[in-house]
Amino acid sequence: MAGFRIGRPDTVITLTTPPLTSVYGRLLKLSRGCRHFIWEMDVYPDIAVDVGTLDSRSMLTCVIGALADWSRRNADGIIVLGEEMKARLIARDIPENKIHVAENWADGAEISPLPFPAGALVVHYSGNLGLAHDIETISAVIQQYANDERFQFVFAGGGSRRQIIETLCREQGIANAVFRPYSTRAELGTSLAEGHLGLVMQLRQTCGSIVPSKTYGIMAAGRPVLYIGPREATPARIIHRFQCGWQVNPGDSVGLANLLEKLNSERHLIFEAGARSRQAFESHYDRPIAAARIIRILGLEPVKAQAAVSDLRNIPAVETASGRHKTAAAS
Repeated sequence: MAGFRIGRPDTVITLTTPPLTSVYGRLLKLSRGCRHFIWEMDVYPDIAVDVGTLDSRSMLTCVIGALADWSRRNADGIIVLGEEMKARLIARDIPENKIHVAENWADGAEISPLPFPAGALVVHYSGNLGLAHDIETISAVIQQYANDERFQFVFAGGGSRRQIIETLCREQGIANAVFRPYSTRAELGTSLAEGHLGLVMQLRQTCGSIVPSKTYGIMAAGRPVLYIGPREATPARIIHRFQCGWQVNPGDSVGLANLLEKLNSERHLIFEAGARSRQAFESHYDRPIAAARIIRILGLEPVKAQAAVSDLRNIPAVETASGRHKTAAAS
């Protein structure tokens, strides 16, 4: 409710968690005469339908979709995290000229490259492992390489689908799969550096309803991205553009196993891709660069832009500017 308590904001930015926050932004625009931008982190109700928590034909889904699209069509602009997310909104009949693509970021000051570890080839997953993530492909490969000392699989974080993998490994006595709690922001760089490959996973059907943001932390750490997901998604596009990792189709456990064998025997491919990953990050995805990208889309005046960039540098990538400097975030 901060948007109603502070002085009239110039611009209101609403996020997508909780769902339909954009409706609140639309009401602020109507009542306060301010501009309203929607920052789409996830596309609702699409993501809920994609992971099976909502029926695409249910009344609730239709109501959520109608309200979300009403606020989208009446917003001054919509910021999305990738081209596939833009395509999702266009498919919902949202005018293309309202939609601006601004990929996410990580903080290169907090996460910097550290030396690669010696020993077993480590596939490292960091963060939440939930309903939108493909786990079947990596689970098959973990079972194939159960207790093979050449490979280690590390899962640092939590989530409902991580529990499935952890239970599988415990029941089958797989010792080369390691499970750790979430890292703090201060520990994240060190945690990511434990891996040779940073793992990103996505279900095929969620392409466009989400865009995995952990890609950018992996790149900041100077690690190649190992992406199990559709070729049309942003992580696959980044990998192809910068040659900073490898993409595997969901379900292709044979292809993934063959890739890991190759990379284990030719470690220089990992080191070279890791260097390209950090270079691409510094040129395109570090926090100041990404913050400036958002500011350009918002079209703020120079003084307000400088203040808003300062706010963006002090918050995680999935958050936005605070109500200070009369840029209100309803989240």
